[in-house]
Amino acid sequence: MTSTNPSADATGAPPAQAGYHKDLGNRQVQMIAIGGAIGVGLFLGAGGRLKDIGPSLILAYLVCGLCAFFVMRALGELVVYRTRSGSFVSYSRDFIGPWAGFVTGWMFWVNWAFTGIAELTAIGVYMHKWLPEMPQWISALIALVVVFAANLISVKLFGELEFWFSMIKVLAISIFLVTGLYLVVTHASIGTGHAGPENLFTGNGLFGDFFPNGFAIALLSLQAVIFAYNGVEMVGIAASEAKEPKKIIPRAINSVAWRIGLFYCGSVLLLVMILPWTMYGPDESPFVLVFSSIGVPAAGHIMNLVVITAAWSSVNSGLYSTSRIMHGLAAVKQAPAFTARISKRGVPVGGLILTTIVYVFGVVLNYLVPQQAFDIVVNIAGLGTIIVWSSFLVANIRMRAMAARGELEPPKFRMPFAPYSNYITLAFLLMVVVLIAFAKDFSQRVSFYAIPVVVIALFVGWRAVRNKVPDFDPELEPASASRDASQPD
Repeated sequence: MTSTNPSADATGAPPAQAGYHKDLGNRQVQMIAIGGAIGVGLFLGAGGRLKDIGPSLILAYLVCGLCAFFVMRALGELVVYRTRSGSFVSYSRDFIGPWAGFVTGWMFWVNWAFTGIAELTAIGVYMHKWLPEMPQWISALIALVVVFAANLISVKLFGELEFWFSMIKVLAISIFLVTGLYLVVTHASIGTGHAGPENLFTGNGLFGDFFPNGFAIALLSLQAVIFAYNGVEMVGIAASEAKEPKKIIPRAINSVAWRIGLFYCGSVLLLVMILPWTMYGPDESPFVLVFSSIGVPAAGHIMNLVVITAAWSSVNSGLYSTSRIMHGLAAVKQAPAFTARISKRGVPVGGLILTTIVYVFGVVLNYLVPQQAFDIVVNIAGLGTIIVWSSFLVANIRMRAMAARGELEPPKFRMPFAPYSNYITLAFLLMVVVLIAFAKDFSQRVSFYAIPVVVIALFVGWRAVRNKVPDFDPELEPASASRDASQPD
């Protein structure tokens, strides 16, 4: 069992937090929060989804973006209440139960382990544009070695690397938004047509224009769109190594929410207005297609570099976040003991190595099935995203219930419209899970078939570790108190 006093404050140096360095500043946390949610889900995935569901992708991004906003605010309220090294794993354990912390932590790890494989796959796909003779798996391996080395050295180097990765992504999207708006306003000639709002309408009526392949197909795309927002929770992980988390985190969440909405919804809206949605496809980034179509040959190559950077950034974030989560789980005996190890530079090397081993498997997957690798791992990662996000919302509900009973002081950074917004968002996420079963392709349904396997694995895993969980909470109590608690009276 864990501590029965969730409102307790940390004093001294709790074992679960000992060794971490407070090296992340405001600019780095802001960019980690923004960049964590801008990856191949937008740069690579948007093309295939536009081909499948047409302009209704704008509405899908809008609805899923609203869901992501409420998830961020729920997590933000928990983080401001107490900044902890285990992040939302600790909150699930405190406010739902020890088993919930185990489930949330391991599902987050599964989520980002598969997300990293997807991002490595994307790197291989886009490097193929420049180096068609190089096998996809070699590009993925080189990218993995670079980010592993950066994470191994120090959190400060990770923060700097992620800052510049994210800066490139944000700058590229900003340039696209300005360029796209100019093309639409000036009704510029592109290819065989012109940019403008008329590309949204094909004469099939308002419903037919926005849902050319039917409303059901648009609904079935929601899981993939949810995955595009995967990474918004990164701000909660970074909080434990931020210099002033109670000031930085609310600022980061509020600014990131509207920026992500602008980047995603604004980008897709402009993509559809610049070129007819039928011109996009899964084999080429829609951004590369647009910049190549405006008559500047180098533009497509520049955008290709940006897409590679975006994928590289997500692999970097995946290694960072999963190593911290594994360390937090190991502190309560819910993960292999070696994942608790922290280097002198403040890096949880055990968790870092564990995730890297899985990423190496992803490199092998690229060697065996390069075409199917991306679709399969994206959909399994999407299931992990839904489970982890749900844990934020439930933990937030339980915390607010305790605050209403006077058992703890509620933080000033509050979840809007709670608890109704929590329940509505949870219902939406449940609907997405149910819809997975009706997807047309096996690569999309694979995550639904994986649910029984995941449930059994988590049940067996929890049964194996539940009696090892300490009576004290290593993320709250000082090292001396922890040692005392482990001794008999």
